[in-house]
Amino acid sequence: MKSFDEQLQHLVTEALHEDVGDGDHSTLSCIDAAQKGKAVLKIKQDGILAGVAVAEKIFRLIEPAVSIDVFKKDGEPMKVGEKAFEVTASIHTILTCERLVLNCMQRMSGIATLTHRYTDQLKGYKTKLLDTRKTTPNFRLLEKEAVRIGGGTNHRFGLFDMIMLKDNHIDYCGGIEKAIDKAHAYILTQKPELKIEVETRSLDDVRKVCKMGKGKVLRIMLDNFSPAQIKEALAMIDGAFETEASGGINLSNIQEYAATGVDYVSVGGLIHQAQSVDLSLKAVMI
Repeated sequence: MKSFDEQLQHLVTEALHEDVGDGDHSTLSCIDAAQKGKAVLKIKQDGILAGVAVAEKIFRLIEPAVSIDVFKKDGEPMKVGEKAFEVTASIHTILTCERLVLNCMQRMSGIATLTHRYTDQLKGYKTKLLDTRKTTPNFRLLEKEAVRIGGGTNHRFGLFDMIMLKDNHIDYCGGIEKAIDKAHAYILTQKPELKIEVETRSLDDVRKVCKMGKGKVLRIMLDNFSPAQIKEALAMIDGAFETEASGGINLSNIQEYAATGVDYVSVGGLIHQAQSVDLSLKAVMI
């Protein structure tokens, strides 16, 4: 797998190609190519800031010598009226990068802000907050980075870095025991570094995993279990496997799940329910 920086460069390159095409003709038509300028990233909504490092990557891809004065870092609380950074560069660079910078930072800051609200609810509990693969195609890298900035923990990045035996895998395979055995055999011969997580839909499923999954399965997902059912499942598991609660978990009930002692809770809404935060990039006359 490519490094974060390599993936980010690919994402930014493709996004700029999508936006710029054969040229930023609005800028080319009325701004001299040699003209320098400044712009400031203004915060127009309270929240958690995310995407400053990404913004710098975007600007530097177009103009490596760009100067950026950072006033607020990724993960810091932000208030209306504050400034995140000031950039000095060719005006062509500023105008060409403006919308991509804002699109990334507004989306990332929205996710980081919502994630922070969830992690606040988990203070005092051992339970950690996970994201999911319910992401925007081709933008997962930055959505998951925003979860991390907001205080959450990244689950698997994709289909390639963990085996997760979900309901459809189990049903197609012919049962939970058969799916575990086949997955474990695959790991031994193909990718020994992979870990296995198994989705369970009932306490009976949990019993089956407990009976034959030791040494094969890392984590049991308790899908759509009530907090009371999770307590029963945890007593059955007795620390033999990592545990994850998933399904229907939100800000109003996450503490009930954390109080069970489950290791992780996963919330798809961290990403797909987050609302973008209002930011703007404004010219500074010099």
